[in-house]
Amino acid sequence: MNRFLYYIIVVLILLVLFPMGTHAQDIDKLSENKVVTAVTAFNSGDIDSAIRLLEASIEMSPENDAAYYYLSLCHASKKDMAKAETFMKKACELDPGNFWYRYRLASIYGVTSREELTTEIYEKLVEDFPRRSDLYFDMVELYSSQGEYDKALKTLDEVETVFGKTESTAVFRFNLLRQMDKNEEAFASLEEYNREYSSPYVLSTLADWQMSMYNDSTALAYYNEALDLAPDYAPALLGKAETLRMTRHYDQYFSTLDRFMQVEDYAPQGKAEYMMAVVQRTDPKFVKSFTPQIDSVFATMRRVHPQDSTIIRTSAVYFYTTGRNAQADSYFRMNAELYKDSFTANADYVEFLMYAQDWESLASEGRKAFAKFPDTAFLEMASVGDFNLGRYDKVLEICDKVLEVAPKDSSATLRAWSTAGDIYHKLGEPKKAYKAYEKALKINPDYVYVLNNYAYYLSMEGKKLKKAYAMSKKTIEAEPDNATYLDTFGWILYLQGKALEAKPFFKHAMLYGGKESVVVMDHYAEVLYALKEYDLAFVYWNLALKKNDGDIPDLERKVEERKQAAK
Repeated sequence: MNRFLYYIIVVLILLVLFPMGTHAQDIDKLSENKVVTAVTAFNSGDIDSAIRLLEASIEMSPENDAAYYYLSLCHASKKDMAKAETFMKKACELDPGNFWYRYRLASIYGVTSREELTTEIYEKLVEDFPRRSDLYFDMVELYSSQGEYDKALKTLDEVETVFGKTESTAVFRFNLLRQMDKNEEAFASLEEYNREYSSPYVLSTLADWQMSMYNDSTALAYYNEALDLAPDYAPALLGKAETLRMTRHYDQYFSTLDRFMQVEDYAPQGKAEYMMAVVQRTDPKFVKSFTPQIDSVFATMRRVHPQDSTIIRTSAVYFYTTGRNAQADSYFRMNAELYKDSFTANADYVEFLMYAQDWESLASEGRKAFAKFPDTAFLEMASVGDFNLGRYDKVLEICDKVLEVAPKDSSATLRAWSTAGDIYHKLGEPKKAYKAYEKALKINPDYVYVLNNYAYYLSMEGKKLKKAYAMSKKTIEAEPDNATYLDTFGWILYLQGKALEAKPFFKHAMLYGGKESVVVMDHYAEVLYALKEYDLAFVYWNLALKKNDGDIPDLERKVEERKQAAK
């Protein structure tokens, strides 16, 4: 290119970028404009664009302290604290009197666990800006975190000298003294503050302390004083109610508790948690004796917070706990309908139906919940309803559905094959049952539930006893105190002609719930009978006869035959 033409082009470009008359102040103005644009990008979350703009601003005007400040904030938001510190130091260097630059640098030191440097900056800030009360409180926390409690208390004294005593300083001093394990001094400081001033918080805190010292009447006096100042102060109402409950003034307790529940701006979750504690942790006789009053408190909660999920759910649990399933059902259902997109609300309702043994609704609602939430647990709960209704074909359909929608979920497929095996056995299709069990054991060879059932059903057929023995042995090694597994293993030994070896396993089963099962006692009696321990055998058969409710249809006839044979 012609050299002269090259220079002409360069000059033209410069004229476009920096027209005649552009001075340093114009460049600074352009730099400031980039900072403003960068701040907009930063506030909208576009950190990378903000960084590019700020770097361009600094390139144009290296002395732009604001650009360094915001560049530090950008890198801090990206968790690059080294760069954040470098740029904030530069901002402080360019404008050493700027409060926010120094304050932010102290924060960076705090985040990077350099408390001494943080404290150093704060001490200088307090000197330079003595009227900023927030600095003093930050200093108190800094000294406290470093264990310099005397300095923290001295700083509080300075705050009160400059700004006067306030509830905030009283609370800070109280918390600080408690950190130092000076509880009596801490509460004495609150009492001193209370003599000069008064606040519901301080009075309630003093009341709580008196209550912890079993000074009931003093506690009540403080709570009442707090409520004279602020009739709807929730902590005082709750504290007073608890004091009345502990001292068995139940009429006043419930009226005060009702006032507490009427405070609209107190978190519903806190109210619900308190009521659940009352219902679940107090003497059941208390709940039974005061059911109408507790019902009324729950009604107040629902009136004040008519659509709060926590309140509705707590009401449902309360009614279920007190044996009123119809009311529980209505509130669990209400919660699920109000919060259609809530997995928890829907799961609560389906789970309740299972515990309430409402099998028809369980089968229906479990399927509806699965349609909204692709969680196979809902299908499995629906299958429990079908099973108890004797709809075994529906249970098998659900097993197939689980295998279809969750083929990679080993837990779900394991349960599906296991359930299918049980159902096929119940339907008198042992080959299909065993095939399903084999599928389950491929997923988890040590799944004791399937190992036990598979082994037991083989033993009932008298087939493949060696295989049954191997599977059953695994179950008692995994759970040596499980009466069901001990029964299966002992019975297999008996069928193998090893009654003497079987006996100790049945004895052990008797210690861990075996006497609750007609089948287990019958098996043990058979073992004892084979060993010619007739008296003990008939003891267990007699116990089994008393408990038998169709578990073994011909048990009475069999026992009579054994008696005749033994004679």
